[in-house]
Amino acid sequence: MNLIVRKGTPSDIAPALHLVKELAIYEKASNEVEVTIEEMTEWGFGNDKQFDFFVAEENNSIIGIALYYYKYSTWKGKCLFLEDIIVTESQRGRGIGKLLFDEVVNVAKAEKVRRMEWQVLEWNTPAIKFYEKYNATLDGEWINCKLTNDQLENL
Repeated sequence: MNLIVRKGTPSDIAPALHLVKELAIYEKASNEVEVTIEEMTEWGFGNDKQFDFFVAEENNSIIGIALYYYKYSTWKGKCLFLEDIIVTESQRGRGIGKLLFDEVVNVAKAEKVRRMEWQVLEWNTPAIKFYEKYNATLDGEWINCKLTNDQLENL
């Protein structure tokens, strides 16, 4: 296996976005992806950087990503939010998700964040089982809320 996990670069944005779209199809939300390559490049590497990411690369092909960013909790302080771990469907089950997750955990430790968090769909049993191996707390108490762009405009 010629697999490496490394920090993402601007040239990784297009394959990363392809994986995001693949995940959206898996999560039955293919019409929800609005972000463009240009936006991801700006938000990942521009003056107003919003996220960092790791890629899993094998034979010069990006087969997985882990995208994360920092947030602040009034109770805890600096936290890390793992937005997505995505491994292309044909490569799942090889431990690539674990390698990516472990890299993000290492960042969380190095940055001394007080909490690392993420979301998982309640029907995504393989992902839930994956996170349970880490003894992660699965919190069913909090309800996610959001306002879409259109909803914001109408306020």
